[in-house]
Amino acid sequence: MANIEDYLLWRGDLTFEQSPFNDVDNLILSQLAYVDWKGVIPSAGTKGGISLCSAAEIFFELNNEEELKKVKSFIAEVPFFMRNAAKTKRFKNIWLSEYVEHIDEEAQKQFAAFHAKLGDGSVYIAFKGTDDTIVGWKEDFNMSFIMPVPAQLEAVEYVNRTVRFRSGKVRLGGHSKGGNLAVYAAVKALPGVKKKIIDIYNNDGPGFDKVMINSPEYQQMRPRIKSIVPESSVVGMLLEHDEEYTVVRSENKGIMQHDAMSWQVIGTAFERVKCVSDRSRRLNEALSSWINGLKKEDRAAFVESLFSLITASGAQNLSDLNTDFFRSANAALKAYSQMDKQTKAMLRKMLASLTDEIGKARKNIKI
Repeated sequence: MANIEDYLLWRGDLTFEQSPFNDVDNLILSQLAYVDWKGVIPSAGTKGGISLCSAAEIFFELNNEEELKKVKSFIAEVPFFMRNAAKTKRFKNIWLSEYVEHIDEEAQKQFAAFHAKLGDGSVYIAFKGTDDTIVGWKEDFNMSFIMPVPAQLEAVEYVNRTVRFRSGKVRLGGHSKGGNLAVYAAVKALPGVKKKIIDIYNNDGPGFDKVMINSPEYQQMRPRIKSIVPESSVVGMLLEHDEEYTVVRSENKGIMQHDAMSWQVIGTAFERVKCVSDRSRRLNEALSSWINGLKKEDRAAFVESLFSLITASGAQNLSDLNTDFFRSANAALKAYSQMDKQTKAMLRKMLASLTDEIGKARKNIKI
Protein backbone atom coordinates (compact mmCIF):
# COMPACT_ATOMS: atom_id res chain seq x y z
CA MET A 1 0.00 0.00 0.00
CA ALA A 2 1.25 3.49 -0.81
CA ASN A 3 0.21 7.05 0.02
CA ILE A 4 1.26 10.60 -0.85
CA GLU A 5 4.48 10.21 1.14
CA ASP A 6 5.43 7.30 -1.11
CA TYR A 7 4.46 9.42 -4.12
CA LEU A 8 7.16 11.91 -3.11
CA LEU A 9 9.70 9.08 -3.27
CA TRP A 10 8.42 7.84 -6.64
CA ARG A 11 7.81 11.10 -8.47
CA GLY A 12 9.67 13.69 -6.43
CA ASP A 13 12.62 13.71 -8.82
CA LEU A 14 10.46 14.86 -11.75
CA THR A 15 9.58 18.51 -12.31
CA PHE A 16 6.13 19.69 -13.41
CA GLU A 17 7.58 20.29 -16.88
CA GLN A 18 8.67 16.64 -17.05
CA SER A 19 5.50 15.16 -15.51
CA PRO A 20 2.33 17.31 -15.69
CA PHE A 21 0.27 18.32 -12.66
CA ASN A 22 -2.09 15.58 -11.50
CA ASP A 23 -4.75 14.88 -8.84
CA VAL A 24 -2.17 13.61 -6.35
CA ASP A 25 -0.20 16.86 -6.62
CA ASN A 26 -3.44 18.65 -5.79
CA LEU A 27 -3.85 16.67 -2.58
CA ILE A 28 -0.26 17.37 -1.54
CA LEU A 29 -0.72 21.12 -1.96
CA SER A 30 -4.04 21.02 -0.12
CA GLN A 31 -2.28 19.37 2.81
CA LEU A 32 0.38 22.10 2.91
CA ALA A 33 -2.42 24.56 3.63
CA TYR A 34 -2.65 23.07 7.15
CA VAL A 35 0.84 24.36 8.00
CA ASP A 36 0.94 27.52 10.14
CA TRP A 37 2.77 29.77 7.68
CA LYS A 38 2.63 32.99 9.75
CA GLY A 39 5.96 34.81 9.54
CA VAL A 40 7.10 32.56 6.68
CA ILE A 41 5.09 33.15 3.49
CA PRO A 42 4.76 36.87 2.58
CA SER A 43 1.31 38.22 3.40
CA ALA A 44 -1.36 38.80 0.77
CA GLY A 45 -0.96 42.21 -0.85
CA THR A 46 2.80 42.35 -0.35
CA LYS A 47 5.29 41.78 -3.13
CA GLY A 48 7.51 38.77 -3.38
CA GLY A 49 7.32 35.17 -2.29
CA ILE A 50 9.45 32.32 -1.04
CA SER A 51 10.39 28.87 -2.31
CA LEU A 52 9.06 25.87 -0.43
CA CYS A 53 12.57 24.70 0.48
CA SER A 54 13.38 28.08 2.07
CA ALA A 55 9.96 28.24 3.74
CA ALA A 56 10.53 24.83 5.30
CA GLU A 57 13.86 25.94 6.77
CA ILE A 58 12.35 29.08 8.28
CA PHE A 59 9.33 27.20 9.60
CA PHE A 60 11.49 24.77 11.58
CA GLU A 61 13.63 27.63 12.84
CA LEU A 62 10.50 29.30 14.22
CA ASN A 63 8.89 26.13 15.58
CA ASN A 64 10.30 23.63 18.05
CA GLU A 65 10.30 20.18 16.48
CA GLU A 66 9.77 18.37 19.77
CA GLU A 67 6.73 20.54 20.53
CA LEU A 68 5.33 19.83 17.06
CA LYS A 69 5.62 16.10 17.74
CA LYS A 70 3.46 16.48 20.85
CA VAL A 71 0.51 17.85 18.88
CA LYS A 72 -2.48 15.49 18.94
CA SER A 73 -4.44 16.12 15.76
CA PHE A 74 -5.18 14.45 12.43
CA ILE A 75 -2.99 17.11 10.80
CA ALA A 76 -0.08 16.73 13.24
CA GLU A 77 2.13 15.05 10.64
CA VAL A 78 1.66 17.74 8.01
CA PRO A 79 4.71 19.92 8.97
CA PHE A 80 6.99 16.91 8.67
CA PHE A 81 5.37 15.88 5.39
CA MET A 82 5.91 19.45 4.18
CA ARG A 83 9.61 19.20 5.02
CA ASN A 84 9.90 15.99 2.98
CA ALA A 85 8.13 17.61 0.03
CA ALA A 86 10.52 20.57 0.26
CA LYS A 87 13.46 18.21 -0.33
CA THR A 88 12.12 16.93 -3.65
CA LYS A 89 13.01 18.32 -7.05
CA ARG A 90 9.29 18.49 -7.89
CA PHE A 91 8.20 20.72 -5.01
CA LYS A 92 11.23 22.45 -3.51
CA ASN A 93 11.14 25.42 -5.89
CA ILE A 94 7.39 26.07 -6.02
CA TRP A 95 6.88 29.74 -5.19
CA LEU A 96 4.65 30.53 -2.21
CA SER A 97 2.97 33.91 -1.78
CA GLU A 98 -0.22 35.80 -0.86
CA TYR A 99 -0.59 34.16 2.55
CA VAL A 100 -3.54 35.11 4.73
CA GLU A 101 -4.93 33.64 7.95
CA HIS A 102 -7.83 34.93 10.03
CA ILE A 103 -9.45 33.30 13.05
CA ASP A 104 -12.34 35.28 14.47
CA GLU A 105 -14.25 33.63 17.29
CA GLU A 106 -16.84 36.40 17.44
CA ALA A 107 -17.60 36.09 13.73
CA GLN A 108 -17.18 32.29 13.97
CA LYS A 109 -14.69 32.32 11.11
CA GLN A 110 -11.54 30.35 10.34
CA PHE A 111 -9.82 31.15 7.04
CA ALA A 112 -6.36 30.65 5.58
CA ALA A 113 -5.00 30.41 2.04
CA PHE A 114 -1.89 30.91 -0.10
CA HIS A 115 -0.71 30.81 -3.72
CA ALA A 116 1.72 28.16 -4.97
CA LYS A 117 3.25 28.95 -8.37
CA LEU A 118 4.38 25.72 -10.01
CA GLY A 119 7.22 25.08 -12.41
CA ASP A 120 4.84 24.98 -15.37
CA GLY A 121 3.76 28.58 -14.74
CA SER A 122 0.34 27.73 -13.33
CA VAL A 123 -0.84 28.71 -9.85
CA TYR A 124 -2.59 26.50 -7.30
CA ILE A 125 -4.52 28.39 -4.63
CA ALA A 126 -4.69 26.23 -1.50
CA PHE A 127 -7.44 26.83 1.06
CA LYS A 128 -6.99 25.56 4.59
CA GLY A 129 -9.55 23.06 5.82
CA THR A 130 -10.87 22.57 9.31
CA ASP A 131 -8.13 21.97 11.87
CA ASP A 132 -8.94 21.14 15.48
CA THR A 133 -9.98 24.66 16.52
CA ILE A 134 -13.50 24.64 17.91
CA VAL A 135 -14.37 27.86 16.07
CA GLY A 136 -13.48 26.10 12.81
CA TRP A 137 -15.71 23.12 13.56
CA LYS A 138 -18.57 25.39 14.58
CA GLU A 139 -18.30 27.21 11.27
CA ASP A 140 -18.61 23.83 9.51
CA PHE A 141 -21.80 23.12 11.46
CA ASN A 142 -23.06 26.60 10.58
CA MET A 143 -22.97 25.60 6.91
CA SER A 144 -26.11 23.53 7.51
CA PHE A 145 -28.20 26.65 8.04
CA ILE A 146 -26.11 29.67 6.92
CA MET A 147 -25.16 30.37 3.33
CA PRO A 148 -22.67 31.89 2.97
CA VAL A 149 -20.58 31.52 6.13
CA PRO A 150 -17.89 34.20 6.74
CA ALA A 151 -15.03 32.04 5.42
CA GLN A 152 -16.85 31.55 2.11
CA LEU A 153 -17.24 35.30 1.70
CA GLU A 154 -13.56 35.86 2.44
CA ALA A 155 -12.59 33.12 -0.02
CA VAL A 156 -14.40 34.98 -2.83
CA GLU A 157 -12.82 38.31 -1.88
CA TYR A 158 -9.38 36.69 -1.62
CA VAL A 159 -9.56 35.05 -5.05
CA ASN A 160 -10.88 38.18 -6.77
CA ARG A 161 -8.20 40.35 -5.17
CA THR A 162 -5.22 38.06 -5.75
CA VAL A 163 -6.12 36.63 -9.17
CA ARG A 164 -7.73 39.58 -10.94
CA PHE A 165 -4.48 41.00 -12.30
CA ARG A 166 -2.53 37.73 -12.46
CA SER A 167 -1.84 36.06 -15.79
CA GLY A 168 -1.74 32.34 -16.43
CA LYS A 169 -3.80 29.31 -15.50
CA VAL A 170 -5.19 28.96 -11.97
CA ARG A 171 -6.35 25.96 -9.97
CA LEU A 172 -8.24 26.18 -6.67
CA GLY A 173 -8.33 23.41 -4.09
CA GLY A 174 -8.45 22.33 -0.51
CA HIS A 175 -9.18 19.47 1.84
CA SER A 176 -12.30 19.25 4.03
CA LYS A 177 -13.79 22.75 4.43
CA GLY A 178 -10.94 24.01 2.23
CA GLY A 179 -12.46 22.13 -0.71
CA ASN A 180 -15.84 23.74 -0.06
CA LEU A 181 -14.20 27.19 0.02
CA ALA A 182 -12.42 26.50 -3.28
CA VAL A 183 -15.68 25.63 -5.01
CA TYR A 184 -17.59 28.56 -3.50
CA ALA A 185 -14.86 31.04 -4.45
CA ALA A 186 -14.76 29.78 -8.03
CA VAL A 187 -18.55 29.89 -8.42
CA LYS A 188 -18.85 33.41 -7.02
CA ALA A 189 -15.69 34.90 -8.57
CA LEU A 190 -15.69 37.81 -11.01
CA PRO A 191 -16.21 36.82 -14.67
CA GLY A 192 -12.66 37.76 -15.61
CA VAL A 193 -11.27 35.65 -12.77
CA LYS A 194 -13.43 32.64 -13.68
CA LYS A 195 -11.89 32.57 -17.16
CA LYS A 196 -8.47 31.84 -15.64
CA ILE A 197 -9.66 28.92 -13.47
CA ILE A 198 -9.09 25.55 -15.14
CA ASP A 199 -9.77 23.15 -12.23
CA ILE A 200 -11.39 23.25 -8.79
CA TYR A 201 -10.55 20.46 -6.33
CA ASN A 202 -12.84 19.53 -3.45
CA ASN A 203 -10.97 16.87 -1.47
CA ASP A 204 -13.56 15.28 0.84
CA GLY A 205 -15.21 18.61 1.59
CA PRO A 206 -18.91 19.25 2.23
CA GLY A 207 -21.29 20.36 -0.50
CA PHE A 208 -23.91 23.11 -0.61
CA ASP A 209 -27.64 23.62 -0.36
CA LYS A 210 -29.93 22.92 -3.32
CA VAL A 211 -30.31 26.62 -4.16
CA MET A 212 -26.54 26.90 -4.71
CA ILE A 213 -26.31 23.61 -6.62
CA ASN A 214 -29.12 24.54 -9.00
CA SER A 215 -27.90 28.08 -9.64
CA PRO A 216 -26.70 28.96 -13.18
CA GLU A 217 -23.33 30.16 -11.84
CA TYR A 218 -22.69 26.80 -10.14
CA GLN A 219 -23.73 24.86 -13.23
CA GLN A 220 -21.36 27.01 -15.30
CA MET A 221 -18.38 25.91 -13.16
CA ARG A 222 -19.58 22.33 -12.64
CA PRO A 223 -17.43 20.76 -15.45
CA ARG A 224 -14.31 22.13 -13.76
CA ILE A 225 -15.13 20.79 -10.28
CA LYS A 226 -13.32 17.62 -9.23
CA SER A 227 -14.67 16.03 -6.05
CA ILE A 228 -12.47 13.35 -4.50
CA VAL A 229 -13.68 11.30 -1.53
CA PRO A 230 -12.54 8.16 0.32
CA GLU A 231 -14.65 5.00 0.27
CA SER A 232 -16.12 5.64 3.75
CA SER A 233 -16.56 9.37 3.31
CA VAL A 234 -18.67 11.25 5.85
CA VAL A 235 -17.56 14.89 5.65
CA GLY A 236 -17.41 14.90 1.85
CA MET A 237 -20.94 13.54 1.53
CA LEU A 238 -22.57 16.24 3.66
CA LEU A 239 -25.10 18.61 2.09
CA GLU A 240 -25.67 18.49 -1.69
CA HIS A 241 -23.31 17.61 -4.54
CA ASP A 242 -24.10 17.64 -8.25
CA GLU A 243 -20.77 16.64 -9.76
CA GLU A 244 -19.49 13.06 -9.99
CA TYR A 245 -17.09 11.75 -7.35
CA THR A 246 -13.72 10.14 -7.68
CA VAL A 247 -13.77 7.53 -4.91
CA VAL A 248 -10.36 6.47 -3.56
CA ARG A 249 -9.14 3.68 -1.36
CA SER A 250 -7.85 4.47 2.15
CA GLU A 251 -5.79 2.42 4.57
CA ASN A 252 -7.88 3.77 7.47
CA LYS A 253 -11.34 2.71 8.63
CA GLY A 254 -14.59 4.65 8.94
CA ILE A 255 -14.51 8.40 9.54
CA MET A 256 -10.71 8.29 9.93
CA GLN A 257 -10.54 7.94 6.15
CA HIS A 258 -11.03 11.72 6.14
CA ASP A 259 -7.28 11.86 6.89
CA ALA A 260 -5.90 12.45 3.39
CA MET A 261 -2.52 11.02 4.38
CA SER A 262 -4.23 7.61 4.33
CA TRP A 263 -5.44 7.81 0.72
CA GLN A 264 -3.83 5.23 -1.53
CA VAL A 265 -1.80 6.11 -4.61
CA ILE A 266 -0.70 4.12 -7.67
CA GLY A 267 1.85 5.92 -9.85
CA THR A 268 0.49 9.39 -10.65
CA ALA A 269 -3.12 8.62 -9.68
CA PHE A 270 -5.23 7.52 -6.75
CA GLU A 271 -6.21 3.91 -6.29
CA ARG A 272 -9.90 4.04 -7.13
CA VAL A 273 -12.90 2.03 -6.00
CA LYS A 274 -16.26 1.95 -7.79
CA CYS A 275 -18.33 3.81 -5.24
CA VAL A 276 -18.57 4.89 -1.61
CA SER A 277 -19.35 2.07 0.81
CA ASP A 278 -22.93 1.07 1.52
CA ARG A 279 -22.37 2.00 5.16
CA SER A 280 -21.16 5.49 4.22
CA ARG A 281 -24.06 6.04 1.82
CA ARG A 282 -26.71 4.93 4.33
CA LEU A 283 -25.33 6.91 7.24
CA ASN A 284 -25.02 10.03 5.13
CA GLU A 285 -28.60 9.56 3.95
CA ALA A 286 -29.53 9.52 7.64
CA LEU A 287 -27.62 12.75 8.32
CA SER A 288 -29.13 14.44 5.27
CA SER A 289 -32.61 13.29 6.22
CA TRP A 290 -32.11 14.65 9.73
CA ILE A 291 -30.75 18.01 8.55
CA ASN A 292 -33.42 18.45 5.87
CA GLY A 293 -36.13 17.61 8.40
CA LEU A 294 -35.19 20.55 10.61
CA LYS A 295 -36.07 24.17 10.13
CA LYS A 296 -33.06 26.48 9.75
CA GLU A 297 -33.84 28.19 13.04
CA ASP A 298 -33.90 24.80 14.79
CA ARG A 299 -30.54 23.87 13.32
CA ALA A 300 -29.11 27.22 14.44
CA ALA A 301 -30.43 26.78 17.99
CA PHE A 302 -29.07 23.24 18.17
CA VAL A 303 -25.58 24.22 16.97
CA GLU A 304 -25.42 27.21 19.32
CA SER A 305 -26.47 25.12 22.33
CA LEU A 306 -24.22 22.19 21.43
CA PHE A 307 -21.11 24.36 21.12
CA SER A 308 -21.91 26.24 24.30
CA LEU A 309 -21.57 22.88 26.05
CA ILE A 310 -18.36 22.02 24.19
CA THR A 311 -16.69 25.33 25.09
CA ALA A 312 -17.93 25.40 28.69
CA SER A 313 -14.53 24.20 29.91
CA GLY A 314 -12.73 27.06 28.18
CA ALA A 315 -11.32 24.71 25.54
CA GLN A 316 -10.31 26.38 22.27
CA ASN A 317 -9.59 23.25 20.26
CA LEU A 318 -10.39 19.55 20.20
CA SER A 319 -6.96 18.70 21.58
CA ASP A 320 -7.82 20.65 24.74
CA LEU A 321 -10.92 18.49 25.19
CA ASN A 322 -8.92 15.29 24.78
CA THR A 323 -6.14 16.44 27.12
CA ASP A 324 -8.48 17.00 30.05
CA PHE A 325 -11.56 14.98 29.11
CA PHE A 326 -13.03 14.64 32.59
CA ARG A 327 -12.77 18.36 33.34
CA SER A 328 -14.35 19.13 29.98
CA ALA A 329 -17.14 16.62 30.56
CA ASN A 330 -17.86 17.97 34.03
CA ALA A 331 -17.94 21.53 32.70
CA ALA A 332 -20.36 20.47 29.94
CA LEU A 333 -22.66 18.74 32.44
CA LYS A 334 -22.61 21.81 34.67
CA ALA A 335 -23.41 24.06 31.70
CA TYR A 336 -26.26 21.74 30.69
CA SER A 337 -27.73 21.82 34.20
CA GLN A 338 -27.83 25.62 34.04
CA MET A 339 -29.73 25.73 30.74
CA ASP A 340 -33.42 26.57 30.77
CA LYS A 341 -35.99 23.80 30.35
CA GLN A 342 -36.81 24.78 26.79
CA THR A 343 -33.16 24.53 25.65
CA LYS A 344 -32.69 21.20 27.42
CA ALA A 345 -35.83 19.82 25.79
CA MET A 346 -34.69 21.03 22.37
CA LEU A 347 -31.28 19.35 22.73
CA ARG A 348 -32.84 16.07 23.84
CA LYS A 349 -35.32 16.19 20.96
CA MET A 350 -32.62 16.91 18.37
CA LEU A 351 -30.31 14.16 19.59
CA ALA A 352 -33.20 11.70 19.77
CA SER A 353 -34.22 12.46 16.19
CA LEU A 354 -30.62 12.05 14.99
CA THR A 355 -30.32 8.74 16.83
CA ASP A 356 -33.58 7.61 15.24
CA GLU A 357 -32.38 8.44 11.71
CA ILE A 358 -29.07 6.62 12.30
CA GLY A 359 -30.98 3.64 13.67
CA LYS A 360 -33.10 3.51 10.52
CA ALA A 361 -29.98 3.67 8.37
CA ARG A 362 -28.28 0.84 10.25
CA LYS A 363 -31.23 -1.46 9.60
CA ASN A 364 -30.65 -0.99 5.88
CA ILE A 365 -26.88 -1.48 5.97
CA LYS A 366 -25.59 -4.77 4.63
CA ILE A 367 -22.89 -5.97 7.00
